[in-house]
Amino acid sequence: QVQLVESGGGLVQAGGSLRLSCAASGRTFSSYRMGWFRQAPGKEREFVARFGWTGGSTYYADSVKGRFTISRDNAKNTVYLQMSSLKPEDTAVYYCAAKPASAIGFRIDDYAYWGQGTQVTVSS
Repeated sequence: QVQLVESGGGLVQAGGSLRLSCAASGRTFSSYRMGWFRQAPGKEREFVARFGWTGGSTYYADSVKGRFTISRDNAKNTVYLQMSSLKPEDTAVYYCAAKPASAIGFRIDDYAYWGQGTQVTVSS
């Protein structure tokens, strides 16, 4: 299994930037594929960004494409979400999640391990 610790959330004005970090420990980082999700109050949790099967390709939700970038530092066992040109609609709790690399699928319920979440609030 893997443990995830998130940081970097906060309050930012529209048009600003934030960088979220997710530090992983427990098992080797290469055994998992990482992703970012978010959930606003009263709404379903939704996909934001992830790595693909090989760990090299990246995928983004249409709502964040061109503004958010997922990256990682394998030596530090850390994954990042760089968020730019933030909009009030981006306000949500952001979660880092991990899926075993050998598992099939990239749906939300395929991600077995989740961080505690970090609040991102974007003011107009």
